[in-house]
Amino acid sequence: MAGPKKVIPMIVGPTAVGKTAVAIEIAQLLPITVISADSRQIYRGLDIGTAKPTPEELRKVPHYGLDVVEPGERYSAGRFASDAAEWIRSVPSGRQAIVVGGTGFYIRALAEGLFREPPMDTERRARFRRWAKDTEGLSRWASRLDPEYAGGGRQRSARAVEVAMFTGRPLSWWQRQATVDSPIIPWYVRLTAPRAVLHRRIEDRVRNMVSAGLVEEVKALVEAGIPLESPGLDAVGYREVIALLRGEIESTELVGKITSSTRRYAKRQETWFRHQLREADVHVMDVTDGARALAARFENLWKKRTGQCGLE
Repeated sequence: MAGPKKVIPMIVGPTAVGKTAVAIEIAQLLPITVISADSRQIYRGLDIGTAKPTPEELRKVPHYGLDVVEPGERYSAGRFASDAAEWIRSVPSGRQAIVVGGTGFYIRALAEGLFREPPMDTERRARFRRWAKDTEGLSRWASRLDPEYAGGGRQRSARAVEVAMFTGRPLSWWQRQATVDSPIIPWYVRLTAPRAVLHRRIEDRVRNMVSAGLVEEVKALVEAGIPLESPGLDAVGYREVIALLRGEIESTELVGKITSSTRRYAKRQETWFRHQLREADVHVMDVTDGARALAARFENLWKKRTGQCGLE
C-alpha cells in the first residue's frame, strides 16, 4: 500500500461476543466497509457454522474477506495480511475501512506486518502433510517445539510443527523476525462480556446454528466432494459435526460438544487479545451496554482520534 499509513479501526473479541452487531450499528452512523478477519468466514460454503453476516446485514454494510477460497484450500495469516491490505486500498473514498474479527493471527499479521514464510522444500512439506493428516497429538508436538504456541486446530498445530522441523526455529520466531512493515496503524476496540453472558450467548448461538441446519450444511459439502479433513472443516462446530457423521458421538451430544469447544476457544481468544495487543491504543467495551450504545461510543472516540467528521 503506497503513501502514508492509514489509521484503521479494528474491532476484535471472542466468538459470539457481538462484533458483527456492533459493526452493523456503526454503519448506521458512519459510512464504513468491513474487512472480515475470521479464519473460517474466508471459506465458501461455510455459512451457518461460521455465523457469516446475513444477506440483510450485507445490504447494510459492504464486506470484504467472505467466501474467498474453497474449504479444501489452505489460507494463511500472511495471505490474509496481503489480501486485506488490497481490500483496504479498494475501499472507495468517503468510506472508512474497519477490520472486524476474532482470529488473532490474522489481526497481528495485518497490524504488525506481513509474515514472510521461510523457504521449505515442497516435496518434504507434502510428505509431512500426508503424515500429519491422521496423526494424533499434534498440539502437544507444537507446544514442545514452540513454547509460544497458543493452541488451535489441527491445521494450526501442523503448521507450527512443520515450520519448526524444517527450519530449525519455531513459528513464533519467524513471525517476529521475518516480517514486512505493516501498511496500517491499528486502532483497537476490544469487545468483552462477563463470562456468564458470553457463555449464554455461545449456547444460544450453537442451538440456533444446529436448528438452522449446520449438520445439513456439512453433509452438503461432503456430497459436493469436500473431504472431511479439509482445512476449512478443521474448526469448532465443524469438527463436532464430522464426529457425528463418523458415528463417534450421538446426535443428542452435538449441542453440548460444540458449546464446550466454543467456550474453550472463546477463552483462548480472550487471553490472546488481552495479552497480545498493543495496549497503548486499545479501547475496551463491555457488550452488555448494547450494540447501539457501543456504536455511538465508537463514533465519538473515532472523531476524537481523527479530528475530523468520523472519517480518516
